Amino acid sequence: MGNLLRRWLIAGMLIWLPLGATLLVIRFVINLLDTSLLLIPEVYRPDIPGLGALLSVVLVLGTGAIAANYIGGKLVVWTEALLSRIPLVRTVYGGIKKLAETIFSDQSRSFRQPLLIEYPRKGIWSVAFLTGEPIGEVQDHTSEHLLTCFVPTTPNPTSGFIVMVPDRDAIRLKMSVEDAMRLVISLGVVTPQNLPRVGKGGDTAVDAL
Repeated sequence: MGNLLRRWLIAGMLIWLPLGATLLVIRFVINLLDTSLLLIPEVYRPDIPGLGALLSVVLVLGTGAIAANYIGGKLVVWTEALLSRIPLVRTVYGGIKKLAETIFSDQSRSFRQPLLIEYPRKGIWSVAFLTGEPIGEVQDHTSEHLLTCFVPTTPNPTSGFIVMVPDRDAIRLKMSVEDAMRLVISLGVVTPQNLPRVGKGGDTAVDAL
């Protein structure tokens, strides 16, 4: 009887834990987006759940449409020039803008390539994501061609470590970014389907023969 109850308990937890966590995340995102209702005077503010999320989407699309035309683009340039003159604001705004441009650019390689690297020491492997290639002073201090990699922590992949690894020591994985992220979040329990083994430099084992 005890083993049966234990099986039921585990089966129930396997259903409710991921479902509950998903609902909490969705609720957090909706509540965050609902803050856009603060733009509406309190007298005219409707008490409709989720309306803020819709308003946020419309606001982002509208801003993008304005910024995409000639006059809007000039206004954005003028605003950024103004912000760049404010000491603390220019540092924060400039850094976040650069990060957003890197992530959302179609030509960007950031977070589009899962890697396997030896971290935190030789012989121990970690899943990482390619975020870029160092330039300037960082690259000048080494003769190696370096890759900037983000090693996420588990089960919370929003925190992690930035490491710079020689290109020749990084193994490019064939799995998608989504599969690699699932592997990290699930503590290694959810693994992607087997794919051709990839060697250093991106060649599969078949290609190397």
